[in-house]
Amino acid sequence: MKKIELLAPAGNMECLKAAVMAGCDAVYLGGSSFGARAFSKNFSNSEIVDAIIYCHLYGVKVYVTINTLVYENEVDDFLNYVDFLHKNNVDAVLIQDFGMFDLVRKTYPNLEIHCSTQMHIHNLDGTLLMEKLGAKRVVLARETSIDEIKLIKENSSIELEVFVHGALCISYSGQCLMSSLIGGRSGNRGTCAGSCRLKYDVVDENNNKLNKGDYPLSTKDLNVLEDIGKLIDIGVSSLKIEGRMKSKEYVYMVVSMYRKAIDSYYKNKKVFVDDSDLLNLKKIFNRDYTKGFLMNADNSSITNEFRPNHMGVKIGKVIDYCNGFCKIKLFDDLYIGSGLRVIGKNDIGINVNNFYINNKLVKHAKKGDIISIGVKEKVCKNADVLITLDKHLNEILDNIIDSNPRKILINGYITVKLNEIKLKLSDGINEVCVFSNNVFNALNNPITKEDIFIKINKLNDTIYKFDNLNIVLEDNLFIPLKELNDLRRKAILLLNEKRLYKIKYEKKEYNISVPNFKNEKLKSCFYIDKFDSKMKFDCIYSYEKNNIFKYKRVVKKYDKCTNLVMIGEIGGLYRCKNVYTDFSLNVTNSYTVAFLHSLGAKRITLSYELNDDQIYDIISSYHKRYNKHPNLELIVYGFEEVMVCKFSLNKLYNSDNLFLRDRFNNLFKIREIDDFMYIYNYKKRDNFSEKYYDMGINCLRFNL
Repeated sequence: MKKIELLAPAGNMECLKAAVMAGCDAVYLGGSSFGARAFSKNFSNSEIVDAIIYCHLYGVKVYVTINTLVYENEVDDFLNYVDFLHKNNVDAVLIQDFGMFDLVRKTYPNLEIHCSTQMHIHNLDGTLLMEKLGAKRVVLARETSIDEIKLIKENSSIELEVFVHGALCISYSGQCLMSSLIGGRSGNRGTCAGSCRLKYDVVDENNNKLNKGDYPLSTKDLNVLEDIGKLIDIGVSSLKIEGRMKSKEYVYMVVSMYRKAIDSYYKNKKVFVDDSDLLNLKKIFNRDYTKGFLMNADNSSITNEFRPNHMGVKIGKVIDYCNGFCKIKLFDDLYIGSGLRVIGKNDIGINVNNFYINNKLVKHAKKGDIISIGVKEKVCKNADVLITLDKHLNEILDNIIDSNPRKILINGYITVKLNEIKLKLSDGINEVCVFSNNVFNALNNPITKEDIFIKINKLNDTIYKFDNLNIVLEDNLFIPLKELNDLRRKAILLLNEKRLYKIKYEKKEYNISVPNFKNEKLKSCFYIDKFDSKMKFDCIYSYEKNNIFKYKRVVKKYDKCTNLVMIGEIGGLYRCKNVYTDFSLNVTNSYTVAFLHSLGAKRITLSYELNDDQIYDIISSYHKRYNKHPNLELIVYGFEEVMVCKFSLNKLYNSDNLFLRDRFNNLFKIREIDDFMYIYNYKKRDNFSEKYYDMGINCLRFNL
């Protein structure tokens, strides 16, 4: 049975090396563009090449994220970037944009594509469609439960990747428009402002605040370390750790913990969790932990409404404050250079530049010591003190990473006889052999097996370590020691070359067959919640009795596909044959329009995230490339859905009529529909104009 992959984040080269040293099987990283973490340091093109070489030497795969939505004027740059990645032997690319998925799979048939979690694949139908279309792997939505994953695995053959640790989004990935529609920073474009981590009041219809904390949408961090055996048993292919914005120390700690857990489960059918490792990880970063909807956690355990950032770990308690100095009794060791937080009405941060024990300046205090440290603001007696930066722990981890603890075990076999040396090295898959004839009869002091072992075993500056080295030596021979050094170096270089495998590069012409639609001004469409027989609109979308049944953005199973339906996620195109597609498929370029039409979509709703120029570019490019007209719909009126969440504030506060109130007193309506929470923009979209018909839009929709 193939061992499950441990997939680690790499926000920069330091983090990548930390992940490799900690024992990951693969890393995922982003370049300077088209990645969903634009504010991570990321990798330049030359760094990507270096990263691929470095990882492949260690047998670690490299996946590059190109998982943003792509606008029409960016497609050429996007494809050139993919070409560069493919030529430099990237193992796979992660894609969100459906049009770019279609373009890349047809242009580069040998390049492995993984469907990003931003694709919002959360059911069997979506998985089966992407498998049918040639994707190698699906990264399932983080809300997908282990029971649903098991069902998907039992009924599909595609690789499944599952998030097991790190930050969670409160909204389904790829389905959050809050940051984009409020502030112009799109999560689908890698520039999310973290709107869910901001302060909000949850208020009822009378404007009464219900929440105690200030951060009702801020999630805890996912941590299913104890449960990974369940994911291994059901056949998940890859366990993914989130954290491209995190430090190298964080990456090393969390990857090493999951490495130990995976290895122990395969060996003993038990997951090893070291409590001291978990404590150290909490010191580096935590928002408190949840097992998430992956492990069917309760709705009330998903968020941490009291703090959206690093929680720290309790290290002491204030016992006195006088004349600008705070006395703290420590529950653990403390080193100079660390960071503390004193909890109170207003938290106070302390940089531990110096502190005292019994009026003596010290650099290290032990558990039980009482320290005195300068604090500008007054703090309260008995206040908890948290450590938020452990300088000593970071130094320990840095030293481990820098010592390059990960080695590739190899077997060596060397035979020495007169006029011939033969050195063979093998890593279990690749084998190399080098020769020399510089072997002579010894006049005195013949070479020994120990001499040969010492020279051939000098591997400290390489990635290798001998598991076994056999030496066969005839008597009374002499070898210049330089010759043994040269042989070792040549053999290592040849083995490196063999480990740096090449992925066959092939480029083909993109082609697609699409239908032609009339360029016509259709009567306007309307979306309504509840159908009223008195309404005489010509085209109505509704969740109830209607002309066109509108499926929601999260669907477990399709059961009304005989008539025309509107779908809000990609699985509907696998199950239903007579469909319109909703705004939630994130259509931002003409390639996605063509892709959806080619799969049978009869009308396609464009993304909310497009401006007028971009809409025009899509239609004109479609005309030029395919010489046909698309059937497009645009929403011009109504309150936009900015989030859809499995987490529910309605359940938490047992109310159907709630609002989020932001710091500007804007009110965002919160509704629960079929166990999913929908949050609506505080302002109404109202941009009806005949110009959209002139551009080539066939239908304008009003959400009522």
